[in-house]
Amino acid sequence: MDRRAFLSSAAAAALIGYISSGQAAKAAPLGKVRELGVLRVAVYKDNRPWSWRKDGKLTGIDVDLAQALAKGLGVRADIAELVADESADDDLRNGVWKGGLLGFQPADIMLHVPFDRTFAARNDQVAIIAPYYRESFQFAAVKGEIDVNAPPTQYRGKRLAVEIDSIPDFYLIGTFGGILARDVVHFPGGTEAVTALIDGRADGALASRAQIEAVLHDSGATNIVRRTSPLPAFTSAGWDIGMAVKENSRNLGDAVETILADMTQSGALKAIFERHGVAYAPAVAAG
Repeated sequence: MDRRAFLSSAAAAALIGYISSGQAAKAAPLGKVRELGVLRVAVYKDNRPWSWRKDGKLTGIDVDLAQALAKGLGVRADIAELVADESADDDLRNGVWKGGLLGFQPADIMLHVPFDRTFAARNDQVAIIAPYYRESFQFAAVKGEIDVNAPPTQYRGKRLAVEIDSIPDFYLIGTFGGILARDVVHFPGGTEAVTALIDGRADGALASRAQIEAVLHDSGATNIVRRTSPLPAFTSAGWDIGMAVKENSRNLGDAVETILADMTQSGALKAIFERHGVAYAPAVAAG
């Protein structure tokens, strides 16, 4: 994801004046959301296939999910794009419980939050709820160029696309004595890495499964194969994605979890993923 640039002193000063005036917005609990008739939802900016702009229109899995949650509550969705900060902890502060220095108003709920006990414990200003997907990394390659299930040491000499400064980047550069370091080609994001594979600018790509599936779906490419066995010495076995509400909005979280459970049972959640070319994978924490 994009990292926020340094903030100008003018913007910081404006925020100080804003907070001191007592006008800072607060996330609304369930009753307030229904009273206002609006559910403000924070999604990440430029986070394909979850939330991104296609031909100027905001689209993606999380965008559709936000609309479905608002409909389930009987209100309309106000979807706000959040620029990723230096850490997910910062994003929770900016997106949910405090707001951002550039005037981003806190949302009632934020999507695409790591559903992890350790992460939740150190972010006690929010309640992390409703795990809705199990994400993982996967290796894909052009058919005939690379044996995707071979030991990665056999990828030497091939162009290996990754998102810069990501777990896949660190893995390919640092594992196996660094013999693949010269073969790694960097891109701004995982979807760009997979797109490079489709366009013939790379022979293989290591990215999230959702990124790979969505790009393959949108491009219609049929010459890409994906690894089916785990990557040796890879530290990430996958992670659950959930949502976050402000700590004092747990009743909103309870209502959202009920809606999500109904969507899971009816197949509506799976259908959202399929619309964007991604195979639905239930979160482990969801049981």
